[in-house]
Amino acid sequence: MRLSGRGLKCVRGGREVFAGLSFEASAGEVLAVTGANGSGKTSLLRLIAGLLIPAEGEVAFEGGEAELTLAEQAHYLGHRDALKPALSVMENLSFWQDFLGGEAFDAGDSLEAVGLDHAAQLPAAYLSAGQRRRLSLARLLTVRRPVWLLDEPTAALDAAGQVLFASLMRSHLARGGLIVAATHGPLGIEARELRIGGAS
Repeated sequence: MRLSGRGLKCVRGGREVFAGLSFEASAGEVLAVTGANGSGKTSLLRLIAGLLIPAEGEVAFEGGEAELTLAEQAHYLGHRDALKPALSVMENLSFWQDFLGGEAFDAGDSLEAVGLDHAAQLPAAYLSAGQRRRLSLARLLTVRRPVWLLDEPTAALDAAGQVLFASLMRSHLARGGLIVAATHGPLGIEARELRIGGAS
């Protein structure tokens, strides 16, 4: 399995964010996208996820399910946690199971894996920032997809949460998955770096 971009150019609001950008990541690898604020890290992830259209260049995905698009085989985890505050932790996870479809794994086991099983019936509105992030990570486990596109995945996680997340990434890679993560800090796991230049 291989994910690649060739000669990518991104324009947002009439401004060129980046141009001539190429990358490659294979199964079992982490690509850490680094750069200053405003350099285009999030835009690159959104472009790979199919949420933005490149002004030039293309993204290619080889070795996945032939009948599915890249977007259908990828999880995009933005820097904001996509949660419904009025729903419980378990209800939020069940919503994502139904919405994403595909092969679902036990939501309770996923919550236990991220240390949130004790809060399953608690409304998401009562979660701390770190707990909200853990719930977002549980979504990655509940519906398995080979490509993880992660925007500042360790944001709001405490030291224990960062160690936990590194373990989850290792397990995903061991299953043949790949990860592209935009980050300002270390991920706690070996990664190749793609640095994007730009304004801070």
